[in-house]
Amino acid sequence: MRKLMTMLLLILLLTAVSAFAAEGEAHGGSAKDWIFKTINFAILVFIIVYFLGKPIKNFLNQRKELIEKSIKESQEAKELAMKALQEVEEKLKLKDKDVQDIIESAKKIGEQEKQQIIQETDKMKEKILEQAKTNIEFEVKMAKDSLRLEAAELAIQLSEQKLKDKITPEEQEKLLQETIKIIEGRKN
Repeated sequence: MRKLMTMLLLILLLTAVSAFAAEGEAHGGSAKDWIFKTINFAILVFIIVYFLGKPIKNFLNQRKELIEKSIKESQEAKELAMKALQEVEEKLKLKDKDVQDIIESAKKIGEQEKQQIIQETDKMKEKILEQAKTNIEFEVKMAKDSLRLEAAELAIQLSEQKLKDKITPEEQEKLLQETIKIIEGRKN
């Protein structure tokens, strides 16, 4: 950097010297004026470089470091953003897969529950039919028993009526006495 500054100073000095020389010859000036102007210019350039060289150099170095830092930070931010984007895309893919798995699982569970409900319905149907059959059999038995009882009562009534018509009061008394003896004989 120092060599570059020295080269620039030299080029500037030579350019200024040639410009003053050309001006001095054109206006008819003397070599003394030309040397004086050149020394003044050299002193001015030296003062500018001496006093402003370091601050300019520091400013340029700081600016360079700031730009490099900004570039580095932006590259890091870009890499982080790319990583984050990649992670989000992977999570989205996983979420899509999870949603698909949940849907498939729900379908399987639904199908299993459907089959279970059908089986339970079939079992209930069989129980209901069996219960109905048992109830019908019970009702038929009850009806038969009721009919038998009624038939027996009617037979008894008919027999009673026929006996009343055929048996006289003396025969009734005799049957009653025999029945009492039979009952007494069973008690003993």
